[in-house]
Amino acid sequence: MIAVIKTGGKQYKVAVGDVVKVEKLEAEPGNVVKFETYFVGDENAVTIGAPAVKNHVEGKVVAHGRHEKVTGIRHKAKKREMTRYGHRQDYTAVEITKVSA
Repeated sequence: MIAVIKTGGKQYKVAVGDVVKVEKLEAEPGNVVKFETYFVGDENAVTIGAPAVKNHVEGKVVAHGRHEKVTGIRHKAKKREMTRYGHRQDYTAVEITKVSA
């Protein structure tokens, strides 16, 4: 059974057992979190929400961390000006434990 959840302004397609890196959540490792669900389905039945389904998806917080560094350059032509910058986004790794039908 798969589901589409929303967290951190993004949507993720998940199934039981998946480990998903989502935007940082204020939950300790080991805690259970519930997600807003837009779609739940399998081969036999499909439920689509308008906008959300009453079913829910639960996951267990595995760890917190930071993604790889993303670098970039700002350059102003003919001004001899260039700035390099970098950014590392925080994330929370969540293992999906339950998808209600």
